Amino acid sequence: MDEVEWTPRHPKPENLRVGLISWAGSYLTYEPYKSTVTATAKGLGRRQTWEILVSNEHDTQAVVRLRSLQGLYLLCEADGSLCYGRPRASHHGCFLLRFHRNGKWTLQCIISGRYLESDGEDVFCHSRVLSAYHMWTPRPALHVHVILYSPFNQCFARADPTMCRVWVDAPVPCLEECGFLLHFQDGCYHLETSTHFFLSHVDRLVSQPSTQTAFHMQVRPGGLVAFSDGEGGILYAQGTSLLLGLGSNPHRGEEWFILQRCPTWVSLRSKSRKFLSIFYDVEVYAASEHLTPLSLFQFESDKESCTLQLRSTNGCYLAQRRHRIVMADGYPREPDTFFRMHWNCGRITLQSPNGRFLGIAPNSLLMANATTPGPNEEFGILLANRPFLVLRGRYGYVGTLSEHDLLQCNMDQPDCIHLLPCRQGIYHFQAQGGAFWSITSFGTFRPWGKFALNFCIELQGSNLLTVLAPNGFYMRSDRSGTLLADSEDITKECIWEF
Repeated sequence: MDEVEWTPRHPKPENLRVGLISWAGSYLTYEPYKSTVTATAKGLGRRQTWEILVSNEHDTQAVVRLRSLQGLYLLCEADGSLCYGRPRASHHGCFLLRFHRNGKWTLQCIISGRYLESDGEDVFCHSRVLSAYHMWTPRPALHVHVILYSPFNQCFARADPTMCRVWVDAPVPCLEECGFLLHFQDGCYHLETSTHFFLSHVDRLVSQPSTQTAFHMQVRPGGLVAFSDGEGGILYAQGTSLLLGLGSNPHRGEEWFILQRCPTWVSLRSKSRKFLSIFYDVEVYAASEHLTPLSLFQFESDKESCTLQLRSTNGCYLAQRRHRIVMADGYPREPDTFFRMHWNCGRITLQSPNGRFLGIAPNSLLMANATTPGPNEEFGILLANRPFLVLRGRYGYVGTLSEHDLLQCNMDQPDCIHLLPCRQGIYHFQAQGGAFWSITSFGTFRPWGKFALNFCIELQGSNLLTVLAPNGFYMRSDRSGTLLADSEDITKECIWEF
């Protein structure tokens, strides 16, 4: 493979999705039962999420359509009212999107020339004269655990807790230090590292969020973002060391980052508790007693087909080759790189395209030999770049409220769940205050338990998982907002994005 690409050439649909916040602080919302659009919601949920479909883009503007997660479009009618449905003509539902220096967006109906605006509740297109009421703040609808890729430097941002700095020098985003939490508060963003420090305006990491850690964010469709302090300083990698800091004179494009969901990297252990590792560039052995970068694999899975690709840090995928040997020399979309995964109490078996199961040969080589899986074909799997989880379900993030003693699943801002591995696939969940998660007889959770309980994590997709709670039921989100563990089967409400 001549050139390894860790960022897709074309943006994924999730990178095109945003919430749009009006001048009044409420979100543009589609009402599916009334086929109308309002701006009353105070949080970003599924009905406040819009996919920005770009048909023509220049430096400061683009022609776009706004599509909901249900597949219907924001439409402006001749009288200036807005509805929600399917376009009836070529330009019906098209808006001229302009990017303003303060990070705001305006949307001007292509047909009428009127701007999208809100009075704090209703939404309409009446005026052709631009004003503050026409300004919308875009908020990426991406999961808050992200990585930042610099196309200019072709590297990822990496926090360095020992030096209290952030560098843009990681060629492969396999380390937990490459992950950041993107907090949105009062119209600004705070970047939190995996060790829970915050990037500040003085280029150092600090322990608490404040006005000195608040950044304005320019957003472009497709996941491009740039951060500024609102006073002329803009964030970019500086000097030969590529220190991420505020400056006023970036080269053209140097300030732009591609915002992506944090990828999932795992380690796999055999029955003998040896790590699967790459040797001699492409050969895969279960022979390493210590975790190294050559023992890390990116977990890329399709939830619908239950197939899995494992990508090594050399940029290649595990693939079944001649004589049933598995090598790390596969290419994207190559059929021999897809394995079916089967879970058993936190342990995983992998079935190759020829129907045989991956196991460890007597010489420690990874091979696809067994027709039926046994202990030799089971692998323990651990999250390698996730010291904590941030879980998002159908109704929002998992977190706590001061007025509730139970964990909630409809939060706009999440809590971190710190992971304490105790054996393969089994973790203790620790709340932010240091106490453990406890479970009640009703299947609800409290974040102040004294004793550690066992939670079994099973990966269901590239960034999707299920959690088997200590009571033997799957953890799920409930429409009431209370987090529950009462499901015998895996339903849509049991799938968590992380």
